Amino acid sequence: MSKTPHRQVKWKYWNEPEPSWYERVFIFEVVRGLSITMGVFARNMWKWVTGRKGALTAYYPEEVRADYSPNNRGRHVLTQRPDGSPQCVACNLCATVCPAYCIEIVAKADFSDAAHPKSPARFEIDYSRCIFCGFCVEACPEDAIRMAKEVPALPGFDRHAMWGRIDMLKGWQPAHDPKKPYPGKPAAAAAEPAP
Repeated sequence: MSKTPHRQVKWKYWNEPEPSWYERVFIFEVVRGLSITMGVFARNMWKWVTGRKGALTAYYPEEVRADYSPNNRGRHVLTQRPDGSPQCVACNLCATVCPAYCIEIVAKADFSDAAHPKSPARFEIDYSRCIFCGFCVEACPEDAIRMAKEVPALPGFDRHAMWGRIDMLKGWQPAHDPKKPYPGKPAAAAAEPAP
């Protein structure tokens, strides 16, 4: 006895659109899509041949995209005190709030300065792990760290060169205008020799 194959029944919905013969022949839609693509290509190629800039090409680092927001979170900058040392008091709030765990701070004590008893001996950001979220800027109570609009120029495959150390973070785009300024060292304490 031979069995008849069971056929699958295709469900027919009441609101199923019925394609026209024009839509069932896909070659017209393919030609229309290719004409749009070739038109954009020809316009951009003509701009390049005549020496004008192409549609979306930004020649980085010589050019910066014009549509960057002024609030773009880019490279980190440490603000500086009047004497040139970083505004940071090594409270570790930025390292604590960082979701990528890319900030490392080692504190050093300077008890001769009552306004700044702690400062960072080492402040490093691992740019290979940083996600540029800006949480460190929001958490800092001293306005010691900011993020500039520009993107850091990082090397390709050298992971050890992707560490932003304190001298690079201070010297890249110096900021001497913290929102929470501290008084400088008193003149008598500065002139007094250390024992």
